[in-house]
Amino acid sequence: MAIALVLVLVVVGSVLFHVLSPWWWTPIASNWGYIDSTLVATFWITGAVFSAVVLFMAYCVYRFRHKEGQKAAYEPESKKLESWLTLVTAVGVAAMLAPGLYVWGQFVTVPKDATEVEVVAQQWQWSFRLPGADGKLGTSNARLVNSDNPLGINPDDPNGQDDVVVEAADLHLPIDKPVKMLLRSIDVLHDFYVPEFRAKMDMVPGMVTYFWFTPTRTGTFEVLCAELCGTGHGFMRGIVMVDTAQDYTSWLQQQSTFAQLTGPAKVGALVDRAKAAAKIE
Repeated sequence: MAIALVLVLVVVGSVLFHVLSPWWWTPIASNWGYIDSTLVATFWITGAVFSAVVLFMAYCVYRFRHKEGQKAAYEPESKKLESWLTLVTAVGVAAMLAPGLYVWGQFVTVPKDATEVEVVAQQWQWSFRLPGADGKLGTSNARLVNSDNPLGINPDDPNGQDDVVVEAADLHLPIDKPVKMLLRSIDVLHDFYVPEFRAKMDMVPGMVTYFWFTPTRTGTFEVLCAELCGTGHGFMRGIVMVDTAQDYTSWLQQQSTFAQLTGPAKVGALVDRAKAAAKIE
C-alpha cells in the first residue's frame, strides 16, 4: 500500500513541478516559435505516458498485493495485449515525430532572400565572416588556415576579397532580415547555440552545416558552445547583437575586409624589398 501511494505522489509531484516551475525557456527572439510548440507537445505526450505507466504500476502493486492463499495466474502470451501495446506505442511515437519532422523541414529550407553569414569555431573562440558589397562569400579551405589567415579564406577567390572578417569579436545582425548561418569548425566538434534564437547545430570539421532564422527583436544575446570541445569549453562564449538597420549599417562600415587585413602585410613586404634594393644600389 505504501509503495502504491509513493508512486501516485511521484506522478502528482512531477505534474505540479512542471506546471508551477519558475524555470522555463528564455524569451524567444527569432521566428522559431515552432521549436517551443514542438517541445510543449513532446512534454505533454511523454508526460501522459509517464503518468499512465506509473499509475498503472501503482494499481498493480495495490490490486495484486500479496494475500494469504491467493495464487497468481500464469499467462505467458496475450496477442490482444501485445497488439494494443504495439498500436498505442506506434501512435505515440508518430505523434512525437510528426511535429519535429515538420519543423525540421522548415528549419533547413532557407528563404531565397536570406543573407549568408559564416561562423567559424575553434578552441575556444568564435569568428565570423559576412559577404561584402558583392553579396557573396568567397571560398575557404582548412588547409589555408594560418596566423595571417585564421579563417582559411581562399586569397585567389575574387569573391572573398571584400568579405567582412570578424575575428574573435561580436557579431551584429540586422533585425527582421533572414540569415543563413554557415557553420564551420577548424579543429574539433563544436555547436553554435543562442538560446533566445531556438536554433542550434553541430559544427563538424570537414563539413559545412547550416540553419537559418530571422531575428525578431533587438538586443544582446550570448553565444554558447553546446558540444563538449575540450578544457576551455565552458569559456567558449560570444555575443550576437541584433541591431536596427541604421545601427547595423554603421557597425558594418567600421569592419575590415579580407583584402584590407591581408593587404598591408603585402605592401609592407614590397616596401622592405624596395628599401633593400636601394641600399644595394
